Amino acid sequence: MLANENFFLREQLLQYQKDVEQPNSYQVSFFISIDNMLTNIYEKQEPILTEMEKLKMEVNSKNDNIKKIQEGSGNNKEQKENDNNNNIYFSSLKRFSTIPFDLFRSSKLIKTFAGHSDRIRSIDCTSLNDNQYLCSASRDKKRHSTEIYCTKFSSYHFYNYGRLVVASSSADRVIRFWDFGTEKEVGISNGHISDISYIQFSSFNGGRYLCSGSKDRSIRLWDIETSKMLHIFNGHKEQVWCVEFSLFQNKNNSNKSNSIGIIGGNGYTICSGSDDTTIRLWDIETTKELTVFKGHQLTTLSVKYSPYERNMILSGSYDKTVRLWDTRTGKQVNIFEGHTDQVLCVEYPPFEGNNINNGLNTNIICSGSWDNTIRFWDVRTNKQFYEIKGNGREDGGIRCIEFLPLKKESCNYDGRFCKKSEKEGKNFLGIS
Repeated sequence: MLANENFFLREQLLQYQKDVEQPNSYQVSFFISIDNMLTNIYEKQEPILTEMEKLKMEVNSKNDNIKKIQEGSGNNKEQKENDNNNNIYFSSLKRFSTIPFDLFRSSKLIKTFAGHSDRIRSIDCTSLNDNQYLCSASRDKKRHSTEIYCTKFSSYHFYNYGRLVVASSSADRVIRFWDFGTEKEVGISNGHISDISYIQFSSFNGGRYLCSGSKDRSIRLWDIETSKMLHIFNGHKEQVWCVEFSLFQNKNNSNKSNSIGIIGGNGYTICSGSDDTTIRLWDIETTKELTVFKGHQLTTLSVKYSPYERNMILSGSYDKTVRLWDTRTGKQVNIFEGHTDQVLCVEYPPFEGNNINNGLNTNIICSGSWDNTIRFWDVRTNKQFYEIKGNGREDGGIRCIEFLPLKKESCNYDGRFCKKSEKEGKNFLGIS
């Protein structure tokens, strides 16, 4: 528009200059007004053009950076695909916006989910179809004949069949699969002869396999695709409370089926914690017990493989301690003491760190306890550096912690965490 105005006014001025050889005072005044208008237009136009040039240079610079990143992504595509296949959990951590710890210190309760009529035993979180979901298992027996110990979202059903499915385990000795879109049961796994304490989907082959720990002292491995039990791991002397698939392989993987029918599982392990106070490590390919970790004085209730180092396992126990173990030596590396009651859960929070490990701080762990606190520990110093205290009147202990991403449009930052309280089915979602 400015250019058109300039052209029109200039043409008018030239026309008057041609038609009037000796302009009168009115015409002189008119010419002066036209010149002033043109001057004002140029004065206004100049900063606009300058700003446009700056924006153009910035856009070109960003396009160049995007091109470089795309070229680099193409060169490393195969390596990145292998990394993602080897470590689904770490890949999920990469999708988090890392959380500055200073921001986390301002954490406060933002929402309470109420509905259960008895204690909640576990929670799980996921993001599917660009939506965030939270599921919970309780002693109020919903959908089972007796109390429910554990529930997990199934990524295998979603990515292979487009179904939103959760699995749940119970004291009724079965694992049930539910389509939470239709609220109908879509599968069942039988085999355990006592309470099923915990379940976990595999970190390989898209979550096709499920392991379960039970009061019958066994760990069982299931194929979700065929609904068959593939193997029973025996060795624990008391109830198995927790089971986890490793996140890294100890050797090259093979897509071929191994001796028990697992596809893509060679090189992966399972760890488990029990009332017998031990943590045991099992080889999926050979089905043999690899290591027995001894150190806890009471029940080992929670175990987690490190998403950063392939040889580290984190555990929490009724003996009020959190411990870190080296799978290569079978020895305890760190012990974290400070909780005044049983440690019920342990986790790796996605706090902001350096550029290593995708900008995540690998030196921080956290734990939840019956003492109604969530404590954060520095692995380098073995010391607690932050603590969140639950509401003593409403909470009955922190039984489970899950970190989850939320949409940016719902908050000016999208890193949050969810904690589960033991009393009267209270679920808490807090900003971290």
